[in-house]
Amino acid sequence: MQQGTMMRKVKSKNWKKQRYFKLQDDCMTIWYKSKKPGNAKSAFSVSDVETVRDGHQSEVLQSLAEEFPPEHCFTIVFHGRRGNLDLIAGSAEEAQCWIQGLRRLVEVVTNMDQKEKIDHCTWICDWFQKADKDKDGRMNFKEVQHLLRMMNVDMNEEHAFRLFQMADKSETGTLEGEEFVLFYKALTQRDEVLKIFQEYSKDAKKLTLLEFVDFLEQEQMESKGIEELAMEMIERYEPSETAKARHVLSIDGFLMYLCSPDGSIFNPEHRKVFQDMSQSLCHYFISSSHNTYLMEDQLRGQSSVEGYIRALKRGCRCLEVDCWDGPNGEPIVYHGHTFTSKIPFREVVSTVEKYAFQVFDYPIILSIENHCSIEQQDVMAQQLKSILGEQLLITTIDGRVPVQLPSPEELRGKIILKGKKIGCLEDSLDGQPDEDPEGEDSEEEEEAMEDMLRNEAKRKEKKSKQSLSEELSDCIIYCKSVPFSSFQHSRIHFKPYEMSSFTESKARKLIREAGNDFVRHNAWQLTRIYPSGIRADSSNYNPQDMWNVGCQMVALNFQTAGTEMDLYDGLFSQNGHCGYVLKPWFMRDTETTFSPENPQSRGNSALSLAIQVISGQQLPKVPNSKEGSIVDPLVRVEIHGIPADSAKRETKYIDNNGFNPQWGETLHFQVRVPELALLRFVVEDYDKASRNDFVGQYTIPLTSVKAGYRHIHLLSKDGTGIPPASLFVHIQMVDLSTEID
Repeated sequence: MQQGTMMRKVKSKNWKKQRYFKLQDDCMTIWYKSKKPGNAKSAFSVSDVETVRDGHQSEVLQSLAEEFPPEHCFTIVFHGRRGNLDLIAGSAEEAQCWIQGLRRLVEVVTNMDQKEKIDHCTWICDWFQKADKDKDGRMNFKEVQHLLRMMNVDMNEEHAFRLFQMADKSETGTLEGEEFVLFYKALTQRDEVLKIFQEYSKDAKKLTLLEFVDFLEQEQMESKGIEELAMEMIERYEPSETAKARHVLSIDGFLMYLCSPDGSIFNPEHRKVFQDMSQSLCHYFISSSHNTYLMEDQLRGQSSVEGYIRALKRGCRCLEVDCWDGPNGEPIVYHGHTFTSKIPFREVVSTVEKYAFQVFDYPIILSIENHCSIEQQDVMAQQLKSILGEQLLITTIDGRVPVQLPSPEELRGKIILKGKKIGCLEDSLDGQPDEDPEGEDSEEEEEAMEDMLRNEAKRKEKKSKQSLSEELSDCIIYCKSVPFSSFQHSRIHFKPYEMSSFTESKARKLIREAGNDFVRHNAWQLTRIYPSGIRADSSNYNPQDMWNVGCQMVALNFQTAGTEMDLYDGLFSQNGHCGYVLKPWFMRDTETTFSPENPQSRGNSALSLAIQVISGQQLPKVPNSKEGSIVDPLVRVEIHGIPADSAKRETKYIDNNGFNPQWGETLHFQVRVPELALLRFVVEDYDKASRNDFVGQYTIPLTSVKAGYRHIHLLSKDGTGIPPASLFVHIQMVDLSTEID
C-alpha cells in the first residue's frame, strides 16, 4: 500500500479511470491521482472510512460483474453522506492487500483508546502532513506560519517564533517528529482547564484521590460509588505509571478524562440500551425514513439500495418501499411519475435481509407504498417470503388476535409489513377473509384528498380503491393501514393493529385542533407522519412538533442534512442508538391529560438550566473560505421541545480565533417538559454583512445530559465527527419542582 498501486476508479458502467493510490507514511492518509502529469491529487483519511466491502457489493460493481471478477473488486464506504468509492484492482492479490490493509487500519483507528487519541492523535499527523509543504518530513518556520493559518490561529509572529524555538530542541531551525508534537502541545495548552485543576489541587501539581473525588461529587454531580469511579478514571486516563500507583491524577490525566467519553456531555449509560423494551410498540418513538430508496431529490434523484444500507446502519427501523409494476413481471421501486431511477423490488428485499439486523435486532417495519397490479403484488409476496424467510412476520406471535401491540423485545429479529389489508386480522386468522380491501390512501392519494377538502366542488370525489392481492394482504399483521376519519371514530371502530398515516400539514392541523386527543390516540395506536409532496428537493419538516404529541413513525428524508436531521439524530442517539426510544410516561396513558400547549397537565416538574459556554477547541475553517481567513465563532444554544420550552440564546462572537476562543458566558433556560426537550449547540462563523456560516453542531436529549464540566465533540453538517473540534462547557440543572410560573 505504501509502495502505491494503479487501480481503476469506477463511477458507472461507462466511467472507469485509472488512478494511482498510495498510503502515506503516516499510515493514516491515502492519496490518489490521475496518470496525467500535473493533475491534482485527491486524498482521504482512514478515519473517514466506515467499512470496506469486497466483491460486487455495490450497484456500480454489480453492473460490471461480467467484465471484472469479484475478487478484483472492492468498495470503500465512508462515514456520513459522502459517496462510496468503487475500485477494481489489477489482480486478486492487489485487491486483498488493500481490502485487508484498510480493514486493519480502520480497526486500529476504531479501537484506539482515549490516551492514544490525545498523545498520538491522527489529527497531529494530519496537521503535519498539511503543513509540510515540501514533503521533507521537517517543518520550517514559514511552514509553521502556514500551519497556524490553517488551524484558525491568529497569532503574532513574535509569539509564534518563541513557540517554534522552544520546540526546536535540536536547534536545526526545523521541527520533526517529537519536536512537532511538543510544538503542538504548547499550542494546545488549556489554561481554562488548568485553572479548574488548580482549584481542587492543594499543591497545583496533582489531584489526590480525595481531591478528585471532591471534584466528581461537587462539579460533575456524580453520586454513586464515587471513590470507585475516581479510581477507575485514574487507571483509565492517567498516563504516568508512577502517578497511577499512587492513585493521583496529573494535569495531563485530568485533561484526558475531560476530553474522553466519560467527560462528555452525553451520559455514557445511555450509549447502551437502558430503557424498558417490553412495552407495546406504540409506546416508542421509532426511527423512520421517507422514500428510503432516494439518494437525492424527489424528481430526478438516484434510487439505490445504498439508501437502505445507510438508513439501517444509522439505526432506522421503519423503511419505505414505493412499489410499481416493472418489466418482465418484476416489480420495481422508485418515486412514481418522476424521473428518479428504478431498482428491482427483489434487490431492495435482499438488501434488507442482509443488513436489517447487522447492528440492532429490534424489529424492522417495511412501509409498503403499493401501486402494483395484483399479479405483481403476488410476485412481491413471493419474493418477500422466499428472501426473508422466517424473518418475515406472517402471523401474530401467539396465534391470537392482539388486544395490544407486542413489544420490540417480543418482535426481535422480525420484519413487519405495513400496508393495506383485505378485511380484518380476525378474519385472516380464522381463514375467512372479506372480499373488499380496506386501507388508508397512499401518500399521493392522501395529499390529493387534502386538496379536495379545500375545494368544495371536489369534496365528493374519491379515488377508487386499488385491488389487493390476497397473498400480499395475508402478510400484513400488526400494521394494517386504515383511513383516518377522526380520533373519536378511531377509538370506537379501530383495532390496536390498525394505523393511519398523515402528511405533515394534516398532522399540524390535528395538533392545533386536538392536541390532547392526538396524544391519547398515539398511546394505543401507531401513527406515521411523512413530508409534504411539494418538498421536491427532499427537504424536511420539524419532527419535534410530531414527537410532542407522541407520533411514533415521524418519517424524514434521511438523505438531506440539516437542522431537522440533527434533531432526529439527537433523539435517537440515546438507548444504544437502537432506533426505539421509550416515550415519556405521560404519553403512554390513553386517559392522559397532557397536551403540548398545556404543559401543566403533566404536573409541575420544570427544570432550570444554566449553561456556561467556556471555550472552543480547534474549530474548523468554513469550506471554500478565502485563503488566510480566520473564523469569528459564536455559539448558539437551542432548546427544541414543546412550544413554551423552545428557545435560543447565543454568545458574542470572538474575532479571528477558531483555535481556542474563550467566551465565558452563561446562558439560562427554563424547561417545563424536559422529557421531550432536545438541547442543540451550534457554532457559526459570524458575518456582519451576510448570513453566518455553519461550523459545527451537536444535539442531545436533555435527559441524557451530564452536569458539570463537559466537552461537546462537534459534528459536521453531515452528522459525522470533525475531531478535534469541541466546545468546553459547564452545565447546571436545578429541579424547580412546584416552583413554576
